[in-house]
This record gives sequence, C-alpha cells and structure tokens, in this order.
Amino acid sequence: MAFLRFLPQPLNSLSSPHFLHHHHHHRHRLSFPQQQQQQHRLYFPVIKTSALSDSDPSRSLLDSKTHVFDAVPLLSSSQAYERMKVFRENIKGKQQYLAMYSSIFGGIITDPAAMVIPMDDHMVHRGHGVFDTAAIIDGYLYELDHHLDRFLNSASSSKIDLPFDRESIRRILIQTVSASKCRNGSLRYWLSAGPGDFNLSPSGCHQSVLYAIVIHDMSQTTDSVKSGGVKVITSSIPIKHPKFAITKSVNYLPNVLSKMEAEEAGAFAGIWLDDDGFVAEGPNMNVAFVTKEKELIMPHFDKILTGCTAKRVLTLAERLIDQGKLRGIRKKNITVEEGKKADEMMLLGSGVLVCPVVQWDEHVFGDGKEGDITQKLLNLIVQDMKSSPSVRTSVLY
Repeated sequence: MAFLRFLPQPLNSLSSPHFLHHHHHHRHRLSFPQQQQQQHRLYFPVIKTSALSDSDPSRSLLDSKTHVFDAVPLLSSSQAYERMKVFRENIKGKQQYLAMYSSIFGGIITDPAAMVIPMDDHMVHRGHGVFDTAAIIDGYLYELDHHLDRFLNSASSSKIDLPFDRESIRRILIQTVSASKCRNGSLRYWLSAGPGDFNLSPSGCHQSVLYAIVIHDMSQTTDSVKSGGVKVITSSIPIKHPKFAITKSVNYLPNVLSKMEAEEAGAFAGIWLDDDGFVAEGPNMNVAFVTKEKELIMPHFDKILTGCTAKRVLTLAERLIDQGKLRGIRKKNITVEEGKKADEMMLLGSGVLVCPVVQWDEHVFGDGKEGDITQKLLNLIVQDMKSSPSVRTSVLY
C-alpha cells in the first residue's frame, strides 16, 4: 500500500535549490538570525513520495504541491488585519460589501476587512442563528416590514432573545443601508445566540447579537429570466423536517447540497418533495404552477418557508383575475404528475423574483419558452418594487 512518510529536515539543510525556489515564492515566514538558527535547529516535515508508484494518482497531486512546509507565523492584530485587507482586495467576486453593523461593535463599519464575527459565536460553530433579507431598489427597502416580521418569528422559534426591540432593529437596518450609500442591492441581517464559549448550550453566551450587511451584486438578478428560463431537477437531498423548514435559520447545508446537486446536473435548482411526495420548495425559493385551466397553484406553507415574495405574488396575481388572464389562485397539495402537466412552472424568491422554469427533469413545459402568466407576474412584481408605497421604506442618504 502506498503511504507517506514524514521525515524531519534540519533548518540548515534547507539551502537546497528546491528550498530556495520555494522560498522565493513564499515570503511570509518566520526568519531567525544565523546564530539562532544554529541554536534552535528548527525542523520542517518533508513528504517523501518514493513509496508511491508512478501510476498512483496521489503522486501527481503531491508533485504539484510544495513538499517543504513553512513555519506558521505568529501575527499581531495589526498584521492579521493587513493580511485580511490584502485578501479582500484580491477577491474578484461579483459582490461588494458596502457596510456592516454589529451590535458587538455598537456601530457601522464600511471596511470589508473589518467585517468579522467572533469564532465563539454560537451562530458560527453551532448554527444557532437566524437571518433574513430585504431588497434595496432605487434607494428604498422593499417589503422590509414583512421580512422583519418573519425574522423575529424565526428568532422566537429558535429561542433567541432580541438584543433590542423591533423598532430599534428596524432603525439600525435602515441606517446601515444609509451608511452604505447603496441604492440598488440587498440587505442581509442575522440574529445570533451570540459569543461566549464553544459549548453546545447557549447558556454561556453573554448576549444575543445583531449583524447586518449591505451587498451590492454586480451580476444581473434576472439573467435566468432574460435567457428564457431555467431547468430544474427533483432533488435527492432529504428535505428538512417541517419544524425546521418553516424557520429561516443559518442551517443551510441541505439547501447548499441540493443546489450543488442541481448544478452538477446542469440545472439551476433542485425541487424538494415533502415526505408525502407532494411538491415542496426549491433550495431558496418557492414554486408555483399555472394549470391548463389557468389557475395559479402553489404548495401550502405549513411544511416549508413562507416566502415573502411568493405571498406578494399571490396578492398581485389577483389583478390577473380581474383582467381575465387567470381563473383562480389556490394553495394546495401538488403531485409531481400534476406539476409536470401544468402549462407553466415558476420559481419565486427575493433573489430570482419570478423565474420561469422551462424544464423539470426530462419534462419540457410547452414549447420550452417562458410562459405568458409568468412574464406578467414578473412585470407586476418589478412594478411593485419600483412604485408601491405600501411596501417601500425610504432610506435617507
């Protein structure tokens, strides 16, 4: 059996061409005066690959990596901050983090390198935290109060006490957006059991903590809509138990695995079925259908997360009934067969708004193009986001 042997190498033997080449590419290391090197004779482990055959796949992996390990530097807080700053500057992602509030800081910061949370926060190592979002559209927060209500309900069901009253939390969120200068983006916020220790019980946590961050996303939210719709698959990842599915907690491992499974299959998202085999939801969006009888149907919210966007779409869809475009709106148990027989399928969520599904597994809806009702619902929600006073909260910049 192939194996790795770790042999100590004295520091003064690291003057080989291999080490010098390695040192050229790794400047961050502990350095010692020559006299101290002789005194301490530090040892570094070296991986020996002689026991690996040429055909062993581990050999190519090892050969592609450096075999000599640097000593791990002990950093000051200022050095750690500078490295974090460089790390952030080198990330070329599609999102920018413009402002963060932390009740631990007791204020708002705009430096992404300082946007950190304690490792002993129970949200980090135990998943004891909840979160929610709100879209920022043209300097207004969309449906902030509906999202905030769900946020506080999630905190209550997770037994997380509020660090402030509802109005104070609301004011903090609005001021964080104001400090960010962001007029189009998203606000995401968390309530955590807080830092204190690494135990399971939150009894050692000093106080619950509120975090919030403003995100500017440079990618297009409606790319999938513009491209004519998406493909979804039936997820094989077990769905959350209803008790946990109805709470918007930070425990998103099943959601992440479902999303990854879909992407590996060339799809946009996975669709969960509940324990009775009925259509449930996507990894972070609700699902709806338009039947051949022109009825908009959606799964009940008793076993899944109550989507704020989905609820708003149900309200706005009443206008299509008045226009004669829809004959009815109903929440019901939906079988896979019934869903695939529908004229249209769509995903609903703050990230996708109203996204047409043109294929589910091997089934193609209609002619494989975006449906008429789906497009009309998207237009209604976009118009609502831009002009409805009842669901828009002004931000003073």
